[in-house]
Amino acid sequence: MEKILLINGPNLNRLGKREPKHYGKVTLRDVEISVQELADEMGLDLSCYQSNHEGEIIDKLHWAEDAGFKGIIMNPGAFTHYSYAIRDAIAGIDVPVIEVHISNIHARESFRHVSVTAPVTAGQIVGLGVKGYLLALRAIETIIKER
Repeated sequence: MEKILLINGPNLNRLGKREPKHYGKVTLRDVEISVQELADEMGLDLSCYQSNHEGEIIDKLHWAEDAGFKGIIMNPGAFTHYSYAIRDAIAGIDVPVIEVHISNIHARESFRHVSVTAPVTAGQIVGLGVKGYLLALRAIETIIKER
């Protein structure tokens, strides 16, 4: 059973409460349950993690490789746009990462249009709401099988 890690960054613990016009009313727990159900159907071992702290996310990325995870789904939140440290952590591990964003970051404020993390990920899914997480899980499974 392949181990997959789902990482959610800053403010995603506020899903369902924070800016529902952009992020909807689904909570982070709802997202984790949906992804867990699909992972179970696919025979994947999913672990979920959320942090509002950049260093903790970097530590989790490093840990994931050392702990034998085969894929990572990550919504870096606002760190997407400026965290070169998270970008370097992704680049420094040999575990494929799919970046997910609930809203279409390219259709929002100009500062959200650039992702410094996307160039070192296996792919990016944006603007499909929380369904993007499910698509990312299917994508990461395919990437793992092709490795």
